[in-house]
Order: sequence, then structure tokens, then C-alpha cells
Amino acid sequence: MKILSLPVLFLALCTALPASAQPSPTPALDVVPDKMPFDIPYGPPISLDRAQAVVAAAVAEAKNKGWKMNVTVVDSGGNLVAFARMDNAQLASIAISEHKARTAATFRRDTKLFENGMQSGLVYQLSLDGVIGSRGGIPLIEDGKLIGAIGTSGGAGSQDEICSRAGAAVINK
Repeated sequence: MKILSLPVLFLALCTALPASAQPSPTPALDVVPDKMPFDIPYGPPISLDRAQAVVAAAVAEAKNKGWKMNVTVVDSGGNLVAFARMDNAQLASIAISEHKARTAATFRRDTKLFENGMQSGLVYQLSLDGVIGSRGGIPLIEDGKLIGAIGTSGGAGSQDEICSRAGAAVINK
């Protein structure tokens, strides 16, 4: 006779109970926050010099790790300011890096939050115009105001995020 572990036994009991006997947690979408989430005010758009410094930091991180990336910086309105494609970086990732940067700027949050939401079953996020559910897009915040965003693509999402964080560190201190 095989003995079931406690977690397996608990799961078996929960799934065997009728639906009415199982606890029904409050759906996250029904929770009303006290404050407006992601309420970062828009600031002046990032300058070309600063955008290029952000790109340079992300590219330096990628070079240090031996990765080939596409790096985009957009202003607070999601408009392209600076871009770099490293030698032999994946061509499809050009548009993806732009999409990540625009999503991070227009929605004022890391694109990783959309990735997490979609993996958690919040598939409605796919219907939001301009969303990409892939990490690597990070808002650029200066003095509490959004001045732009960086998006990096070319590797695994975790690699993209590392390079974007290195670039964002130029602004987000």
C-alpha cells in the first residue's frame, strides 16, 4: 500500500469536495485598492543624451555577459528617443524591444507585471491595446516622475530584464 504525502492528501480531499463546500476566495479583480495603482505622474521627456546613456549602460551589461541585445528608450509619451542593435542581435527583437519600452511608459509599470498576470490567468490583459506580457520593459523615473522607459529584447526574458535594469539604473536611483 502506498502512503500519500500530506499535501497530496489535502489536494485530493479539496478536489473531492463539492464546489459549494470549497472556500471561495475574493477574486483579485474585485479588490478595490485604497490608492490608484501605478499613479506615477508624467514628467518632461527624457533627453537624447540621457537616453543614449541608458542605452549604453544596457549594452555594456549585455557585452559583459556575452549577450546580443536590441535596446530601445522611449520618452514619457512612448515615442522613440534612442535605439541600439548589437551586432547579430535577433532581428525580430527590434520591434519587441520597442514594444516593451512603449508598454512600460504608457502603462507606467514594468512589463514583467503583465507577464506575471498572464501566467496567473489574467488573460484579459491580452485585450489591452499595446500590452506585451514579457519582461524587459522598465519605466524610467526621475524625481518621482516618469520621463521614459527602456525595453530590451534578444535573449531569454530574464536576460532582457537584467540588461534593462542596468540601463534603468542610470535614471532610477
